[in-house]
Amino acid sequence: MQMLKPFIQKDCTLSNRIVCSPMCMYSAEADGKATDWHFVHYGARAVGQVGLVMLEATAVESRGRISTKDLGIWNDEQIEGLKRIVQFGHQQGVKMAIQLAHAGRKAMVDEPIISSSPIPFRHEDPIPVEMSHTDIQEVITAFQAAGKRAKEARFDIVELHAAHGYLIHQFLSPLSNQRTDEYGGSFENRIQLLKQIIHAVQKTWGREKPLYVRISATDYHPEGWQLEDSIQLAKQMKTWGVDLVDVSSGGAIPQPPSAVYPGYQVPFADAIKQQAEIATGAVGLITKPEQAEEILGNQRADLVFIGRELLRDPYWVLRAVQKTEQEYHEPRQYLRAFR
Repeated sequence: MQMLKPFIQKDCTLSNRIVCSPMCMYSAEADGKATDWHFVHYGARAVGQVGLVMLEATAVESRGRISTKDLGIWNDEQIEGLKRIVQFGHQQGVKMAIQLAHAGRKAMVDEPIISSSPIPFRHEDPIPVEMSHTDIQEVITAFQAAGKRAKEARFDIVELHAAHGYLIHQFLSPLSNQRTDEYGGSFENRIQLLKQIIHAVQKTWGREKPLYVRISATDYHPEGWQLEDSIQLAKQMKTWGVDLVDVSSGGAIPQPPSAVYPGYQVPFADAIKQQAEIATGAVGLITKPEQAEEILGNQRADLVFIGRELLRDPYWVLRAVQKTEQEYHEPRQYLRAFR
C-alpha cells in the first residue's frame, strides 16, 4: 500500500503517510494545560498507528486562543502535560507534532482582540485592534518561545497555523489586511509576518527538524487570497526552509465554499506540490483507504491528513491494513483483533 511507505524528512521518519489532522478538542483547563482527555484522545490515535499525530491548534498567547478551552504553549508550566502525550506516542512508535497558532480576530476570550486591520470577522463580532509594530513583534516572539517549548516537550514536527482565517491568514488575505505599512498592500508585504515567524521559530526549534505550515489555498472570494498566491507563497517558503505545506482552504470570511465533496481540496495540494516543487499534505473529507491510495499513488500529495474519520475510528490505519495481505506492526496488545 502506498500509504504504508515511510516518509523521511530531515531527522524524522514517519512509519506511514497517514496523519491525524489537528482538530480542536476544546477540552483544556482554563490555563491552557492539557488534560486526561488529550492524553487518551491522542494516545488512542497513536495506538491506532497513524504515521503522525498532530496536536490541535495550540495558542502561543493567551489572547490568541480560539476559545478559553484551547491548549496553550505560552508558558513553561504547559510543557509537562504536552510532554506526557508525546512520550506515550513515541512508545507506540508514532511521531508527534504540534500546531502553533494564534486566532487573532477569531479569538473568543475576555482579552483584547488583535488583527492585521480593525475589521471584524462577522459584522456582529467585536472590532479588533489593529496591531502596532510592538504587537507584531510580541506575536513573533511568542511563536519563537513556543518553538523552544515544543522542542523541550520532545515533539518531532512543528506546524505553523497560517490558515482558516486565523491571525497569520489575516495578514495574508487582502480581505482582512488593509494596512498601509510594510505588512500590508502588496503580496510581498502581506507575507512578511509569516516569513518573520518562520525565521523566528527556526532559531529555537532548529533547522534540523521538520517545519510544516498549514495554509488556506484560497479564500473562495474573487478579491481574496487565490491558489496562484498559495503557489507563489509555497515557492518562497521552500527557500525559507519550510519542509511541507499542509493544504486546506477557506476560513477568511464566514461564507463556506459553494461545494464541498470528498477530496475537494486535493487539487490544491496537487497544484502546489507540482508547481512549487515542495512536499504537500492533502486534507478534506478523505475517509476511505482507496482515496488515500489514489492521492499518494498519483503523487498528488506526500501525506494524507485525516480528521473526522479518525474521530470515528482511531484504528482506521489498522483496519485498512487488515483488508490486505500486507504485514504491519499492530500493537501487541491488539493482535488478537487484527490477525
